[in-house]
Amino acid sequence: MLKVLGAQIKEFKKDSILTPVFMILEVIMEMIIPLLMASIIDDGVNAANLNHIYKIGGLMIVVALVGLWAGLMGAKYGARASTGFARNLRKAMFENIQTYSFANIDKYSTSSLITRLTTDVTNIQNAFQMILRMAMRAPASMIIAMVMSFSINARLASIYLVAVIFLAVCLSFIMPRANKYFRQVFEKYDDLNASVQENVSAIRVVKAYVREDYEKDKFAKANQNIYNMFLRAEKLVVINMPLMMVTVYGCILLISWLGAKMIVVGGLTTGGMMSLLAYCMNILMSLMMVSMIFVMLSMSYASAKRIAEVLTEQTDIKNPQNPVMEVKDGSIRFNNVSFAYNKDSKPVLKDINLEIHSGETIGIIGGTGSAKSSLVNLISRLYDVTSGELMVGGLDVRKYDMETLRNQVAVSGHVSLPVQMSLYRKCPTNIIPLSSREARMYPADRSRGSVSRGRCLKSQRS
Repeated sequence: MLKVLGAQIKEFKKDSILTPVFMILEVIMEMIIPLLMASIIDDGVNAANLNHIYKIGGLMIVVALVGLWAGLMGAKYGARASTGFARNLRKAMFENIQTYSFANIDKYSTSSLITRLTTDVTNIQNAFQMILRMAMRAPASMIIAMVMSFSINARLASIYLVAVIFLAVCLSFIMPRANKYFRQVFEKYDDLNASVQENVSAIRVVKAYVREDYEKDKFAKANQNIYNMFLRAEKLVVINMPLMMVTVYGCILLISWLGAKMIVVGGLTTGGMMSLLAYCMNILMSLMMVSMIFVMLSMSYASAKRIAEVLTEQTDIKNPQNPVMEVKDGSIRFNNVSFAYNKDSKPVLKDINLEIHSGETIGIIGGTGSAKSSLVNLISRLYDVTSGELMVGGLDVRKYDMETLRNQVAVSGHVSLPVQMSLYRKCPTNIIPLSSREARMYPADRSRGSVSRGRCLKSQRS
């Protein structure tokens, strides 16, 4: 999975390398500032050395500016790397989806593919940026601050070690339970997108059968399910903040109390204690960032698996090794053709024997769900027959180059959708799937696509 996704970084490898470099540089600059503050207090203020204060103060400004510059560069390269990575993911997914057969699309569903192209990619983008920035910054900040603290006073710094272990144990109980809900959210997103898609694409049917209230309730239910899942997860995640605050202020109180005693007996300087307090916030805030990283990575892991599935999915309909590049004529023959959408499901078409001569106009009449469109989709090889033989121009459709075949067989669906291309094709054979109601609406009128001068085939439910 990581190899599949990592291959889409492509031209943004340089940005992906520079981002953590600048983030670590920013952390180093931040960790130097408390030491300089301690030097100003101990060697400048306490010693009444104004020259030392000016000199170290100027150095602090330089260090702060370098840290600011490093932070800006890290943000710049991190944003470029993450957005570029997301762009490449969407492009690769879209290009692979274009090769899918209808069977591949049915496997995932249109709503699921939309979720993967939008919500899942956005999650991966945010996670990638977090990995490049926070995942580098937080551990580096915690480690460097811990080392600096032990170099000042190992006895007081051991308080941080206990606090880190305490918070790590608490997070280990919270995060797995929250992750379970986050993983379930994406399945609910699929249901929500499916509800919206079905309602918009079939708005005429919804209004014709007065199903507006039903569709509203269906959408509200899908929306409520997502709300409930996120609410359960967030109720667990928000426990992080109170735990963090209790730990932070507990550490501050202990360091202030023990540090004051050590200052009195000369075991610690005032500047040293200020540095320890500054490192306290750095260490514990870094641990909080690590917990946020775990939450984001757990959410993005489910998205990464879903995206990798789309990228690695291979179409089940492929060109033969030596495809025929020309369709001789528009004649079509079904020889004992059967078709099922899944291997284990009941066939929707069974033992179909039909011959259509080139130039004929045919209407296939049947009720909803009687497999009219399924039969037509087999001709352009949007699906492959389960058994039997389907021949166009005297050859099995599986012997043709798919682009050549589909240039000669155009399929226009029932749903009117705006597209930025012409759907006109010169087809040797016209096959028009009509419902029984449509056949009654359009009597013998060839100009409107009916069957007065052709043949009429009645399709029965399987």
